[in-house]
Amino acid sequence: MAKRPKPVHQLTKAEFDDLFPHEDACRAYLVARRWPEGVRCPRCGNPAVYDLPSRKWHWQCEKCAPNGYRFSHIAGTIFENTNKPLRDWFKVAHLMLTSKNGMSALQIMRYMGFGSYKTAWGMCHKIRVALMEDIEKLGGIVEVDETYVGGSDKNRHWDKKSHTRGRGYDPRKTAVVGAVKRKGNVVARVVLSTDETTVTEFIRETVSTKVSLLCTDDYSSYRKLGKEFPHAAISHSTGRHVVGAVHTNTIEGFWSLLKRGIMGSFHKVSRKYLPLYVAEFSFRYNNRENADIFGAAIARC
Repeated sequence: MAKRPKPVHQLTKAEFDDLFPHEDACRAYLVARRWPEGVRCPRCGNPAVYDLPSRKWHWQCEKCAPNGYRFSHIAGTIFENTNKPLRDWFKVAHLMLTSKNGMSALQIMRYMGFGSYKTAWGMCHKIRVALMEDIEKLGGIVEVDETYVGGSDKNRHWDKKSHTRGRGYDPRKTAVVGAVKRKGNVVARVVLSTDETTVTEFIRETVSTKVSLLCTDDYSSYRKLGKEFPHAAISHSTGRHVVGAVHTNTIEGFWSLLKRGIMGSFHKVSRKYLPLYVAEFSFRYNNRENADIFGAAIARC
């Protein structure tokens, strides 16, 4: 069984260089994270693989191919078929995970000294894809809310302002719906709309029917939730934000992190790629108390 590496906390540049002084140190860390119980075939999961003496960090599986399947430590990972060393990948991942509001591809490019913005942008997006999580259904006290990501209408030029009003009225904004367990995980998803059907389907997929309390605001899409869940709503329009255990402050705190990161670090995010940024912020939030968040991310890559 491979020895589990020590947790990687937020490091200075000198500390990072000491922990990962060369490529072999990165390879050993990746192997230990990816296969904590010993190397397995990435195709069939066979643990009975053997080292190739002539090629370090390569193994062969005799089970899933007639002539044997040869694979390396990066086979089937986001690092495969790239020309960047693992040390660069690790640095980029560490920068993204330890920055509370995220780091833009332009910041990554400048810090890493990459000659191309496209290179930094591609690496960041591949890491974000790896950070997408499948979270078990939420229980306990759960808060559900929706938000809209995009520029404020009041900041637009007069001829670009929207002429309609209402909650989520601006078609140039992107809707995101989320659910969070008090002192637990968050699940957030980009949606086409926040109508009753879409919101209810999201809640059914992410929240357990055995939840002790489901808290929302008084938006019309939530009004029929009481038929399936123990539901309570807070009326923000009356100026009340907390009534006993009923509030949506936790999920609104997550929305604040997401929007502050997008506005402050990324400035502008397209509707197409917003799900990846939501995944990045969700992963950081769900691992906020995990001292080994870096190791958890590398294991997913």
